[in-house]
Amino acid sequence: MSIVEVKNSILRGTVQIPPSKSVSHRALICSYLAGGGGVGPIIDSNDMRATRQVLQAFANGSSSANCIESGSTMRFMIPVAAALGLDITFVGEGSLLTRTVGEYLDLLPRHGVSVESDGCLPMRISGRLQPGDYSIAGDVSSQYLTGLLLALPLLNGDSRIELTTQLQSKPYVDMTVKVMSEYGVVVEEWDKGYFVPGNQKYKICDYNVESDWSQAAFFLAAGVIGGDITLTGLDMDSTQGDEAIVDILRRFGGDITVDGTGIRAVASQLTGTVIDATDTPDLVPILAVVAAHAQGETVITGAERLRYKESDRLLSVCDNLERMGARVTPHNDGMTIVGGRLKGARLDGYNDHRIVMSFCVAALDAEGDTAITHPMSINKSYPTFFDDYNNLGGRANVLNDR
Repeated sequence: MSIVEVKNSILRGTVQIPPSKSVSHRALICSYLAGGGGVGPIIDSNDMRATRQVLQAFANGSSSANCIESGSTMRFMIPVAAALGLDITFVGEGSLLTRTVGEYLDLLPRHGVSVESDGCLPMRISGRLQPGDYSIAGDVSSQYLTGLLLALPLLNGDSRIELTTQLQSKPYVDMTVKVMSEYGVVVEEWDKGYFVPGNQKYKICDYNVESDWSQAAFFLAAGVIGGDITLTGLDMDSTQGDEAIVDILRRFGGDITVDGTGIRAVASQLTGTVIDATDTPDLVPILAVVAAHAQGETVITGAERLRYKESDRLLSVCDNLERMGARVTPHNDGMTIVGGRLKGARLDGYNDHRIVMSFCVAALDAEGDTAITHPMSINKSYPTFFDDYNNLGGRANVLNDR
């Protein structure tokens, strides 16, 4: 097993944040359904490879499609394949084999699609999705809703989606609707869900992918913890929910300024705060690291769904913070963290890209060196993370375990 050794350092300088993974997924699918048009730039990550190769499987008439470890690819593509009337088996690798497709097991058969699955991948579907009324929970994963929104415009009649519970991670759904609109497809929001007219056509266009706020969060956090970092390429009017990182870090007391050159985050006196992560669950690992550097207590709530990501991220974060000497109390839907000086330790990366990147930031000013397992899990979303980290003055060295 490889590890990354991380030594104390201060990150300073400018970094260009890579294109958004979330936007890229959606634009690639819309472009395929339109029948052409460019999408770029796109980072060369495992998740992007998953979406591209599933689309290629569709185009080639393949009997199976490998989603690798991308939950977004899996949940977006299943209803799209059903709308196209494909007979295809979705397969995956690693942690994706334990992530549920549960919402589709009941929903798709009610609308003309045969499903063979034990609740996870592999999953075979056949038949063509039919328009009508769809009921779906809003608090399981917004990815199911995005998958339906992408698929339903292709059907030969109108459809209505009714949410049976409060929608969580709504900014991700707003992103889906925005990308679809740029391909000429209309979705109407109503008080209980969404109305999707049928018989629509995705229009060919060239799509420019904006930079990724989820990835920006690691370097903004590193800046306010003890650095001086300017991030370029980010859209302050983005529909990405993780743009909220700026406001949350400012609530901690983070010194963040925005001007024509980019977004600058500098070392700040941080104080604990209260965070509702209902709409920004991907930010929790790095926000927990910031909380561990802040004076006083931080309470994070609304993050129960993190138990079903690449790892149980509530467990992963609490475990690694405790190894570094932090005072952390786990809750069912989050945690309470009392800030203090962290110490270097051997940490478990849990084969989870966001855990590895977050604790590389935690290690920057820890007392002593830190080693983190599964460093190459970053390839899922941000393969150049260690390059950018080290170019800013970091000292992260990936090597074989000794």
